[in-house]
Amino acid sequence: MKNYFVLSRRLLGILALASASAFAASDFSGTWKLDPAKSDFGPVPAPESMSRVVTQDKSSITLETTQKNAQGEVKTKITFKLDGTPSTNQTALGEVKGTAKFEGDKLRIKTTRETQGMEITFDELWTLEADGKAMNVANKVSTPQGEFDIKLALVKQ
Repeated sequence: MKNYFVLSRRLLGILALASASAFAASDFSGTWKLDPAKSDFGPVPAPESMSRVVTQDKSSITLETTQKNAQGEVKTKITFKLDGTPSTNQTALGEVKGTAKFEGDKLRIKTTRETQGMEITFDELWTLEADGKAMNVANKVSTPQGEFDIKLALVKQ
């Protein structure tokens, strides 16, 4: 009987640690600006500027992105549930379907968009620097023509 209580206490301790780590997810909230010198857009032309306002609570994350390039300024706003369930967003560039879920303290956002009759998928892995003032986004882009990587370095404003 004594072994049962010892095992139960250990199990409760492990569950408490697991629960605590589940709530230790990073908070990406804030206004972020692209650092072009530390970013790599691969075969895609880099934007002239990019900023992103992130609003996050325990169940969802909203990204409001403003990007400027030679064709002008594009603003998008998309929201994802953080439990990995699919979300659909309408943007000026069309429909965006995706999921968001924490992997430890990193956030994985997977999206699919149709552009000019082609399906493009984005698999982003977001990480925060230890001081919380810099964010890195490793993005694997898949198109009918092939795959390439984009790396974004963002600085908190």
